Amino acid sequence: MSTVLSTHTDVTPPSNATGYRGFAAGKFKFERDAYFARIGWPGGSHTMTIDVFMRALMRDVAWGFFYGTVNFDGVFGTINHYGEVTMFAGRFNDAYRKAGRDYEERFKSDDLMNVFKAMVKDWTNEGYDPFAAPMETGVPWGPKQGDNEAAVTRVRVTARRMVGLPGDTPRRTDATHPVNRMFADVAQDEPLVEAEPGFESDVGAFNLFAYLSRSDVTWNPSVCSVVRDSLFCPTSEEFTLPVEHGNDRVEWFVQLSDEIVWDVKDKETGRPRARVKMRAGDIACMPADIRHQGYSTKRSMLLVWENGSSKIPALIAEGKAPVVPVSF
Repeated sequence: MSTVLSTHTDVTPPSNATGYRGFAAGKFKFERDAYFARIGWPGGSHTMTIDVFMRALMRDVAWGFFYGTVNFDGVFGTINHYGEVTMFAGRFNDAYRKAGRDYEERFKSDDLMNVFKAMVKDWTNEGYDPFAAPMETGVPWGPKQGDNEAAVTRVRVTARRMVGLPGDTPRRTDATHPVNRMFADVAQDEPLVEAEPGFESDVGAFNLFAYLSRSDVTWNPSVCSVVRDSLFCPTSEEFTLPVEHGNDRVEWFVQLSDEIVWDVKDKETGRPRARVKMRAGDIACMPADIRHQGYSTKRSMLLVWENGSSKIPALIAEGKAPVVPVSF
């Protein structure tokens, strides 16, 4: 049986009191004021501090709804069906589910993305960057004051083969990406590659640590090398992962520097399952039936290894693929 998709979207004029526009998608409504984002739906409402909401919204937009579930917090979020997306309130909250207060609607991905992009653009003030670590940007508080379109329209790096190969995503340089304040000690030398004639476009290498030291965003995995469905997605992390990511596939983490602490919870109920402390050189795997959120006091480097196959969620749902990488 096909799912009925919500198609209604709306944008209200700027508020006389705050200067911000309101937004609607299906029967969900969104408003913000100086300090809070307010979400409403039939029979319920939810309030989030605007800094938490904006950082989560920015990732959902930049990631294209990502793999699986993006929990903005313990109540609100989205589920990616790859072409369609569910927006929910209380879907993965045990108390909401038991009380019958959860609510969700399904949309074409492009329709909901257009609403989210317009919202993050209108609700981001001049001087504030929801992609940046808190110590690197201004604040989101207060009435409407300009915008920061350059920050919220960054394009996520998605190499076709590998960073630095001819015609692919270029390496980062001082002209475009200065070295981050916390990675000033990272060596910037690049490997020397001497390819046989005729293989110049097929053989390459780059300094991954130098590349990550120049990242201007946090918690935004970039696709830096691709072999069929195998994706290496390194990223720099500081402060808190702005969402609880609910996996729909196994996901490998390789800690390249410093330290990240992960809270791991049951995907459906949110009950705690583990706390994982990863230090440089550690490798961990996040199963497909959990949600996770990380904390990094010092800016750190993390390699996320993804299987990008669109078949995996269905295989797991049918019991044909495991939710863990290995059984002991």
